[in-house]
Amino acid sequence: MPPAEVEPTAVVVIGGGFAGLNTALQLAAAPQPTPVVLLEPQERFLFLPLLYELLSGEMRRWEIAPRYQQLLAGSGVVWLRERATRINTSTKTVQTSTGRQLPYQSLVVATGGRAETYGIPGVAEHALSFRSLEDVERLQALVQRLRQQQRPLQRLVIVGAGASGVELSCKLADLLEGSAIVELIEQGADLLPGSKAFNRDQARQALLKRDIRLRTNTAVTAVAADGLTLQRRGDAGSTPERLSCDGVIWTGGLAGQVPALDPPLPLDARGRLICNSCLEVIGAEALFAIGDAAACPFRDAEQASHPATAQVAYQQASCVSHNLRQQASGAPLQAFNWNDLGEMLGLGVGQASITGMGVTLAGPGAFQLRRLAYMARMPGLPQQLRVAGAWLANWL
Repeated sequence: MPPAEVEPTAVVVIGGGFAGLNTALQLAAAPQPTPVVLLEPQERFLFLPLLYELLSGEMRRWEIAPRYQQLLAGSGVVWLRERATRINTSTKTVQTSTGRQLPYQSLVVATGGRAETYGIPGVAEHALSFRSLEDVERLQALVQRLRQQQRPLQRLVIVGAGASGVELSCKLADLLEGSAIVELIEQGADLLPGSKAFNRDQARQALLKRDIRLRTNTAVTAVAADGLTLQRRGDAGSTPERLSCDGVIWTGGLAGQVPALDPPLPLDARGRLICNSCLEVIGAEALFAIGDAAACPFRDAEQASHPATAQVAYQQASCVSHNLRQQASGAPLQAFNWNDLGEMLGLGVGQASITGMGVTLAGPGAFQLRRLAYMARMPGLPQQLRVAGAWLANWL
């Protein structure tokens, strides 16, 4: 699209993930629509909570990764398939990967996160991540290779026993069917820190049922092509352990990935833009940040930040789209208050655990309820109906 066709007064949203896409769609669907430009270099939106089901073959690519062209058709949102490389908050312009200078009236940074390596040697070079369609394809190929080789003591190691690590280890164990050992490494004292007690208990049972070895209080100090080095925490005198494996999958936390800023703005320790309670970036005018790119105050003093989940991103999208409309009319902005709707975990093929919304359930029923809950959060009614129709056809 020629630069002249982009209105200087448009709201620009950087990033078409869960937070950014929903912000753009909500602004465009308002009774008095706001001109919106969405900057997103990828061809397909990715519904990350269901990436595990794509890995296992329980869902299909089109169901969790529809094309932006399809999702945005008729919405009024202008989509530029370009990457934002630099933000100038003084001139209120965004520079893109094609050299375009895109003016904005208000800007929303929803660029998501990347794997946090904590400076550990070898993580970036040798560990697999699990946040893209390409990651799924690489992991599927690895699983297929391990199933075909059937060598003794084949091993996969997942680092990080949060929700991502637990869900991924259970899916992998089911897919491998005993052809490789699955180990889950956690530097903290227990798996799923901050999760509901019921879900934590169900997760422990799921790991035991699949013979997944959980090592807690264990830090990874280096990763190599054929293994990793472990150090028992709280025992400085212990000898580091060298663990051979066929692959390391890193789910040990997220850092923000934010375009370069002129003038520079302070970031928190995880590389996220620092926001006030209304999701405005501190130190810049008409700049908002949401999702994994944002660090905003949390009412729960015992928890450092909001969970990196789809429900937080969705609620932040609603808050920031409301605040952009309020800002345009000169009305007061609304503080973001996260409403915890509960927690859903996939625990293997056809299995899940749910706590929240008045429901405490585990097993196949929880798996189906989890899929239905996520279907309701699919962006756009047409995509919801297409997915619902496909699921119904499979049941008949």
